[in-house]
Amino acid sequence: MIIGIDLGGTKIEGVVLGEDLEPVERRRVPTDRERGYEHIVERIASLVHDLRVVAPACGLVGVGTPGSLSARDGTLKNSNTLCLNGRPLQADLERRLGCRVRIENDANCFALAEARAGAGRGYELVFGVILGTGVGGGIVHEGRIWAGPQHVAGEWGHHSIDPAGPACYCGQRGCVETMLSGPALEAAYRAAGGPSQAAAEVAARAAGGEPRAAAVVDRYLDRFGRALANVVNVLDPDVVVLGGGVSGFDALYTCGRDAVARYVFNDELRTPIVRNQLGDSAGVIGAALLAAG
Repeated sequence: MIIGIDLGGTKIEGVVLGEDLEPVERRRVPTDRERGYEHIVERIASLVHDLRVVAPACGLVGVGTPGSLSARDGTLKNSNTLCLNGRPLQADLERRLGCRVRIENDANCFALAEARAGAGRGYELVFGVILGTGVGGGIVHEGRIWAGPQHVAGEWGHHSIDPAGPACYCGQRGCVETMLSGPALEAAYRAAGGPSQAAAEVAARAAGGEPRAAAVVDRYLDRFGRALANVVNVLDPDVVVLGGGVSGFDALYTCGRDAVARYVFNDELRTPIVRNQLGDSAGVIGAALLAAG
C-alpha cells in the first residue's frame, strides 16, 4: 500500500492506495496556512501518522504541492501558499516522518494520475491542464512525469499571450493564468458590466444566450485556443486532459477545441482535448503514485 498527500491552500488530503490503485483510506484536514510553515509540516506529519495505521510498511510518501522544488537548493519555490517558499519542505518532512518523501508540483500529480488511471490511459505523451483558481500543467511521458532540469516543465500558465495584459504575481504581464483562471473569467464579466458571479454561472449565462456573458466567454475561448495551441506546437502531445473547476465548461471541448485548431501550426488538429476522469481525486492519487515509482 502507498500513501499520498495533496497539500492545498485550504485543505490537506491524504490517501492510501491498494494494489489495484483504488483508495482504501482517505482523510482530509484544513491547511490553516495562516498559522505558518511549521504548522503545515505538523499537519502533514499527523495525517501521515494516521494513514500509516492502514499502511504500516509504506517507506516512501508522495506529496503534491503548489509550487515545485528549486534545483539550486531543494527549497520550495513558486508556491501561492507563500509561507512554503524558500523552505526545505522535503528535508523537514523526511526528518519529521522518518522516511523518504518525494515532492512534485500538484499539476504534475494531476497529469500523472490521469495518465496512469484516468483519461490519459493508453497515450504515450499526456499534457495535463489545470484550469481553476490558477492555471497549471504537467507533462507525463510513458507513464512518468517530465519535470525538466529546472522543475518548470509544463508551466504553461506563466507564458505571456499579451504583453499589455493584466499584471501577474510572477512579475510578467498577460500570463495565461491572468486570463484563463476562474477568477479571470469572473473579473472579465464584471469588467464588461455584469454582476459579480462565479465562473460557472458566467458560462451558464453564456450558454443560455445572454449577450454580455457570451461575448466574455467567446473572448475567453479564443485566448484558450491561442494559449493551448502554443503548447501543442511545442509538445505535440498525444492527448490533452483538462482538470480544475473551469474544465467542466462544455464549450471548451467544442468551441474551445475549434479555437486551438485555428491557431495551431498545422492544417488540422489531431490532438484529443478531453475531460478528466478522476475529478478532484486526481491530485492525491497522483501524489500516491509518486511513491509507487
